[in-house]
Amino acid sequence: MTPARRLLILLCITVGTMTCSLGAFPALLPEIGAAARLTDLELGIVAGAFGLSRMVVDIPVGLLMTYHVRRALLAAPVFMLIGVACMVAGGSLPWLLLGRALMGVGQTLGMLGGLTTILRTRDPGGLASALNAFEFSAMIGLVAGVATVGALPGGLPWHVAFAVASAPVLVSLLTIRGALAALPPADAARPWFARTTAAGAGAERATSGRAGDGTVVAIAFAAGTAVALTYGMVESFLIPLRGSREFGLDRAGVARLLMVAQACDILALLPLGALADRRGTARVLAVVLVTYAAALGLVAFATLPYAVVGCVLFGLAMAGWMLPLGLLRAGTPSSEVAWRTALYRVFVDGGLFLGPFLSGLLAARYGALLPSALMAVLLGLSAVVLLLRRARRPTLV
Repeated sequence: MTPARRLLILLCITVGTMTCSLGAFPALLPEIGAAARLTDLELGIVAGAFGLSRMVVDIPVGLLMTYHVRRALLAAPVFMLIGVACMVAGGSLPWLLLGRALMGVGQTLGMLGGLTTILRTRDPGGLASALNAFEFSAMIGLVAGVATVGALPGGLPWHVAFAVASAPVLVSLLTIRGALAALPPADAARPWFARTTAAGAGAERATSGRAGDGTVVAIAFAAGTAVALTYGMVESFLIPLRGSREFGLDRAGVARLLMVAQACDILALLPLGALADRRGTARVLAVVLVTYAAALGLVAFATLPYAVVGCVLFGLAMAGWMLPLGLLRAGTPSSEVAWRTALYRVFVDGGLFLGPFLSGLLAARYGALLPSALMAVLLGLSAVVLLLRRARRPTLV
């Protein structure tokens, strides 16, 4: 096994075990709200606190990656464990917010460290497949978390179910050490993600027509933000609350809806990554954005049978979660990867916060406004991505 493959496998195992608690949370959201007597707005804030904390720490963590990528990766599971403990031991609104915020910090350290490592070390020809393998592992963790919640007895208190589903994060304390040992030896001699010297950067630009492409980067940011808004709204608000209140589903029923989406995501992730490597990131991303729009419409407005179809489409679209990063890398020289990835995560995590927060804020009087507007944005972006691909074919294939 090559060192690069071993590093990727260990990073995948680490992120998979760290995301189990994230999969368990949405299925338990109605019970958390009932136990803590939270309003829809407070539920939206609790669900969105995870994305808000990630948005706040993205830039500091991105700067940390320049010199301390090892320490950041090692700290990630520690923050996740402390966050889970706060949620389980507390139960009131302040403790729930603190726990979700700490989990957001841990997830940022792990995801941004893993993504930056992959973007910096993988050959461009296999980048989409590597990114989707990383996302595939994260989705395995999400499915494991929600499946555990659905399999546990319904009478078990939510905090016990959450603790049991979150237990695999303990494994990441072991695997992350192996990943650190597999990092390229140059990391020990100099800052691995530091900016290159002026001469080195000039040489890279001379050999790569993709470096510094601002239009491609801007579209990558817009697409990533729109996808994150959709994901946060559907996964952390619409599916659990519509399933519980409008469709009359219990904990296991809500978990099954979430698992439908996650299972479809897992099935499509690796084939979609290979397809993007073969057919071009932009072409596949345009289809993914249209699929997101269709899924959002069905989950937000349709009856239960069609909402299930929406969950299927949502899962298929989620397989393209990493594709905007492919566009970002196409317009970014290696010396800027860590910084731009961190800035990109600010926009994405802002979407993860605003999706459930705005849904809770507007639910009572303007529940249809945000899904409708976001559907229009997704469809518009898909057209822009296709036009960009035709205008700049060598950049995006």
